[in-house]
Amino acid sequence: MSRFDRVRIAIRKDELLWKGWSEFRRIVFDYIRPDDTAVELQWEVFDRGEAVVVLLYDPDRDMVVLVRQFRIPVHLMGDKPFLLEAAAGSMEHGEDPVATVCREAMEETGYRAASPRFLFSAYMSPGAVTEKVHFYVSRVSAADKVAEGGGLAEENEDIEITELSLDEALAMIGTGGIIDAKTIMLLQWAALNRGQL
Repeated sequence: MSRFDRVRIAIRKDELLWKGWSEFRRIVFDYIRPDDTAVELQWEVFDRGEAVVVLLYDPDRDMVVLVRQFRIPVHLMGDKPFLLEAAAGSMEHGEDPVATVCREAMEETGYRAASPRFLFSAYMSPGAVTEKVHFYVSRVSAADKVAEGGGLAEENEDIEITELSLDEALAMIGTGGIIDAKTIMLLQWAALNRGQL
């Protein structure tokens, strides 16, 4: 048992600062230690809800299907903003994660993800962002490419579909060609679990 098992949190204020595609909130709370001493803390939290990401893998060609798309935060940091990523998207409230995986894979890549397999969940930036991402892998074949992909026009998505060998994608992590954390995590999982693919 950790001493943190006896820590208590008492929310004093949950203030909505901004609402748009996501929410930005200020949380004021008491952090109460096991000896009952308390300190009042204030954190700003970017509320993103839950999301899914899926590594589409074609075992016949030992190939992964990724997408390249624009990311404004990356641009603001001075890096090349067109990132190679695994297909991903936010879950609608109450939506089944597998349904989200299948929808996002189709919209972004045009591939039918017939049987996505859950791998793990992770918080991507728990110091400031609520987003919990559920990671999946799904086998695909050339026959599963049933639509154009490229994203939804009504969401102004501009997505390029990229197919790479697994080894090539893994090498791109070291060269800086792939810098998206969720994609790196999935590719590392694939490298460690090639026999399961």
